[in-house]
Amino acid sequence: MNLCSQMRSASTGAYHLAVDIGASSGRHILARLEDGKMKLEEIHRFPNGMIKKDGENVWDADELFAQIKTGMKKCAELGKLPVSVGVDTWGVDFVLLDGEGRRIGNAAAYRDGRTRDMDREVYRVIGEDALYARTGIQKQIYNTIYQLMALKVKKPKQLASAKMLLMMPDYFHYLLSGEAATEYTNATTGQLVSPKTKDWDRELIERLGYPQEIFQKLVTPGTILGDLRKEIQEEVGFNCKVVAPATHDTASAVIAVPAKGGDSLYISSGTWSLMGTELLQANCSPESKASNLTNEGGYGYRFRFLKNIMGLWMIQSVKKEIGEGLSYGEICEQASRCSIPSIVDCNDDRFLAPDSMTREVQAACRESGQQVPQGIAEVAGVIYNSLARCYAKTIGEIADITGQKYDRIHIVGGGANADYLNRLTARATGLPVYAGPTEATAIGNLAVQMLAMGELSDLEDIRDCVYRSFPVEKFGE
Repeated sequence: MNLCSQMRSASTGAYHLAVDIGASSGRHILARLEDGKMKLEEIHRFPNGMIKKDGENVWDADELFAQIKTGMKKCAELGKLPVSVGVDTWGVDFVLLDGEGRRIGNAAAYRDGRTRDMDREVYRVIGEDALYARTGIQKQIYNTIYQLMALKVKKPKQLASAKMLLMMPDYFHYLLSGEAATEYTNATTGQLVSPKTKDWDRELIERLGYPQEIFQKLVTPGTILGDLRKEIQEEVGFNCKVVAPATHDTASAVIAVPAKGGDSLYISSGTWSLMGTELLQANCSPESKASNLTNEGGYGYRFRFLKNIMGLWMIQSVKKEIGEGLSYGEICEQASRCSIPSIVDCNDDRFLAPDSMTREVQAACRESGQQVPQGIAEVAGVIYNSLARCYAKTIGEIADITGQKYDRIHIVGGGANADYLNRLTARATGLPVYAGPTEATAIGNLAVQMLAMGELSDLEDIRDCVYRSFPVEKFGE
């Protein structure tokens, strides 16, 4: 136990509030340190999801901010007033603001079709290989770079009238504090940040014809943005510091991976499965690009060298379609009793936003001459087995490129509860799997707030605290 931890061991810290918003739901988690361990309490939960507006798939940003304030009011009602608050969300999506700070257009969602063929427009300016070598970010057609090209081509007046671009969590921080800044880890997901300078690639932005002035200063996780705006203080009933955590949810989750020595890989398992390792220098090699690996920004300017795998989005979708009334645990249990051998490519774009995930999985099996799954148990079985197979392949790619041999996998996030998938992953990879904590994103968010307020000292201290505070279950040898 380090000196900082010893000093805390007999004390109870102040409350901190994480607002963790995912693609399907959001929640407010309060935490404080008690005897050197982090104690969590869920205060508020609310739904999220894409809605159709003006022919686009968009996020209801106004409703999300209303829910942020609702959760903060509940803290006041409980008499548990946080000294800090921080918001994390998914990556790549953003809003444009005018000179008065008003939103221009919709908060378009990454699954919207507006970016179709926008890669061709970007590659007229810079080739795909050169773009990867320059940014280290894998091609995803919904990256910020392609979303901005869609605006430039289809809605140039919106882009021309914009004075600020803020990623989704930065927008909520701006509404809370009045401070316009872009947090580094989330910015990197958009493919417009240099892994060398750790700042916006201004030359690339200029070549693409995007207005330079809309890109705000980059700040690192743990930056205190300021107090709540006066009107927000009056509405929620208290004041606190607004702290930028690692605002990309995966970056926060990786902070909370309780790795202690050795060479490990992580899977941040939720709507997406983000599988990778931490590097001190980005790997922008042709081999890395060929494996579709990415170098997203992490805490302390580490790089999250990882692959985006479709993840439990597929299970979430089939649950809505044919598993209504079943819990995820029940779906896991039913799938574990099936022996269907069929496998699909979880990274195929056909599974990104199909009209029916169930029919798409069945079609993929039919087209490849495999057994076609019927019912929730078999469809889920195909998905779980396919994910485990994909994890094993990804480990091989990462090991080949880094020249590193890995001795275990840490699974964090909601998917850590999927016992059947954890067992399949251990079997497919031949590595022990350590599952937990499930609330990794909120924990990483909260830990950075605690660090900013002087209650934790560094990343090692954070991970030691997580290791002490939350149970981890082992699967495999």
